[in-house]
Amino acid sequence: MNEILLFDYWRSSASYRVRIALNLKGVTYQSVPTSLIEGQHKSADYVARNPQGFVPMLSIDGHDLIQSLAIIDYLDANYPDPAMVSSNPVDRAKTLAQALLIAADIHPINNLRVLKYLKDQMGQDQNAIDNWYRHWIIEGFTALEAMAPADGLFGGDLPNLADVCLVPQMANARRFETPLAAFPKLVRIDAVLTDLPAFKAAHPDVVNPEA
Repeated sequence: MNEILLFDYWRSSASYRVRIALNLKGVTYQSVPTSLIEGQHKSADYVARNPQGFVPMLSIDGHDLIQSLAIIDYLDANYPDPAMVSSNPVDRAKTLAQALLIAADIHPINNLRVLKYLKDQMGQDQNAIDNWYRHWIIEGFTALEAMAPADGLFGGDLPNLADVCLVPQMANARRFETPLAAFPKLVRIDAVLTDLPAFKAAHPDVVNPEA
C-alpha cells in the first residue's frame, strides 16, 4: 500500500478536522507541512495536484483528495470504524447539518484568505477584523447550541462528524477571544472531546509545538 500523505497547515481548522478523523480511525499517515504564510499552497506543483490551492489535501490510494468533509467521507467509506455519520437517514442528515453549519457557514468567511482580503483590499484594521470573526462564530454557535444534546456528544457515546468539526472551531473561537458563556453545551462537549487521545494528538500545539 502506498504511503498516506496529509498536506496540511498546523493552524488550519480544516486540516485539524482531517487529523482528528485520521486519528479516530487509526489511519497511519505522514504529515507534509504546507505553510499558508509562506505560500507553499500556491506553488505550481501543489496547484497542479490541488487546483484550489487549499489545505488539506490527502494523498491516498493513488488519489489526491481535497476539501476536508469530502476527505472524511472517503475515510468513512474505507475505514468505517468509528463511523462519522449514521446509517439512519434522519440522523445522518442532522449530523451533516450540524457539521456544515461550521464547515460551510462559519469557517469559510473567517478563514485566512478572507481575513487577508478584509485587511489588504478593504482596508479594515485588526479590531474590525476581530469583530467580524467573532460575529460569525457567535451567530453560528447560537444555532449550534440549540441543536446540541443536553448530555453526551453530538455523536452520543462516540464522536461523529459534528464533533470533529466543533473542536477546531472552538479553538478558533478562543484564539479570537470569543465569549463562550452563552454556549454551555458546546463548551461541555468540547471539554470532553479535547481530552480524548485522537483529539489531543491533532491539536495545533502538538502538531507544531514550536509555534
